[in-house]
Amino acid sequence: MSVVERIRSRLQETLAPSFIDVGDDSALHAGHAGARSGGGHYRLEIVAEAFAGKNTVARHRMIYAALGEMMGGDIHALAIRARTAAEAANQPTEKETR
Repeated sequence: MSVVERIRSRLQETLAPSFIDVGDDSALHAGHAGARSGGGHYRLEIVAEAFAGKNTVARHRMIYAALGEMMGGDIHALAIRARTAAEAANQPTEKETR
Protein backbone atom coordinates (compact mmCIF):
# COMPACT_ATOMS: atom_id res chain seq x y z
CA MET A 1 0.00 0.00 0.00
CA SER A 2 1.38 3.42 -0.94
CA VAL A 3 1.90 6.21 1.59
CA VAL A 4 -1.00 8.15 0.01
CA GLU A 5 -3.28 5.12 0.40
CA ARG A 6 -2.16 4.63 4.03
CA ILE A 7 -2.82 8.32 4.81
CA ARG A 8 -6.27 8.09 3.24
CA SER A 9 -7.09 4.83 5.06
CA ARG A 10 -6.04 6.05 8.50
CA LEU A 11 -7.97 9.30 8.17
CA GLN A 12 -11.09 7.54 6.89
CA GLU A 13 -11.01 5.11 9.81
CA THR A 14 -10.46 7.82 12.42
CA LEU A 15 -12.29 10.91 11.17
CA ALA A 16 -14.93 9.50 8.76
CA PRO A 17 -14.53 12.37 6.26
CA SER A 18 -17.15 13.17 3.66
CA PHE A 19 -14.34 14.31 1.33
CA ILE A 20 -10.64 13.55 1.28
CA ASP A 21 -7.96 14.34 -1.30
CA VAL A 22 -4.33 13.39 -0.68
CA GLY A 23 -1.62 14.49 -3.08
CA ASP A 24 2.04 13.50 -3.22
CA ASP A 25 4.22 16.56 -3.83
CA SER A 26 7.49 14.75 -3.03
CA ALA A 27 8.87 15.14 -6.55
CA LEU A 28 8.72 18.92 -6.13
CA HIS A 29 11.10 18.65 -3.18
CA ALA A 30 13.76 16.32 -4.59
CA GLY A 31 17.08 16.95 -2.89
CA HIS A 32 15.46 18.42 0.22
CA ALA A 33 16.85 17.04 3.49
CA GLY A 34 13.54 15.39 4.38
CA ALA A 35 13.33 13.76 0.98
CA ARG A 36 16.83 12.32 1.34
CA SER A 37 15.86 10.67 4.61
CA GLY A 38 12.87 9.00 2.98
CA GLY A 39 10.04 11.23 4.21
CA GLY A 40 7.73 12.60 1.56
CA HIS A 41 5.87 15.89 1.10
CA TYR A 42 2.10 15.53 0.94
CA ARG A 43 -0.95 17.74 0.55
CA LEU A 44 -4.24 16.97 2.30
CA GLU A 45 -7.69 18.42 1.84
CA ILE A 46 -10.25 16.90 4.17
CA VAL A 47 -13.86 17.64 5.12
CA ALA A 48 -15.19 16.01 8.30
CA GLU A 49 -17.82 16.82 10.89
CA ALA A 50 -15.29 15.73 13.52
CA PHE A 51 -13.75 19.20 13.05
CA ALA A 52 -16.90 21.05 14.17
CA GLY A 53 -16.15 23.48 16.98
CA LYS A 54 -12.38 22.91 16.66
CA ASN A 55 -9.85 25.58 15.68
CA THR A 56 -7.15 25.00 13.07
CA VAL A 57 -4.52 23.83 15.56
CA ALA A 58 -6.92 21.29 17.12
CA ARG A 59 -7.89 20.00 13.67
CA HIS A 60 -4.24 19.54 12.70
CA ARG A 61 -3.55 17.74 15.98
CA MET A 62 -6.43 15.35 15.26
CA ILE A 63 -4.90 14.58 11.87
CA TYR A 64 -1.39 14.12 13.29
CA ALA A 65 -2.77 11.78 15.96
CA ALA A 66 -4.58 9.71 13.31
CA LEU A 67 -1.40 9.43 11.25
CA GLY A 68 0.71 8.52 14.29
CA GLU A 69 4.20 7.26 13.51
CA MET A 70 3.83 8.15 9.84
CA MET A 71 4.52 11.76 10.86
CA GLY A 72 8.27 12.28 10.89
CA GLY A 73 8.78 8.93 9.16
CA ASP A 74 6.95 8.38 5.89
CA ILE A 75 5.70 11.96 6.05
CA HIS A 76 8.26 14.76 6.27
CA ALA A 77 5.82 17.57 5.45
CA LEU A 78 2.03 17.73 5.25
CA ALA A 79 0.10 20.75 3.97
CA ILE A 80 -3.40 20.56 5.46
CA ARG A 81 -6.75 22.14 4.61
CA ALA A 82 -9.28 20.78 7.12
CA ARG A 83 -12.89 21.97 7.09
CA THR A 84 -16.39 21.01 8.15
CA ALA A 85 -19.08 20.38 5.53
CA ALA A 86 -20.63 23.80 6.22
CA GLU A 87 -17.27 25.51 5.69
CA ALA A 88 -16.62 23.49 2.53
CA ALA A 89 -20.02 24.46 1.12
CA ASN A 90 -18.93 28.11 1.20
CA GLN A 91 -15.39 27.60 -0.13
CA PRO A 92 -14.19 25.85 -3.30
CA THR A 93 -11.87 22.87 -3.02
CA GLU A 94 -8.21 23.35 -3.95
CA LYS A 95 -8.82 21.38 -7.16
CA GLU A 96 -11.60 23.80 -8.13
CA THR A 97 -9.30 26.79 -7.70
CA ARG A 98 -6.43 25.39 -9.82
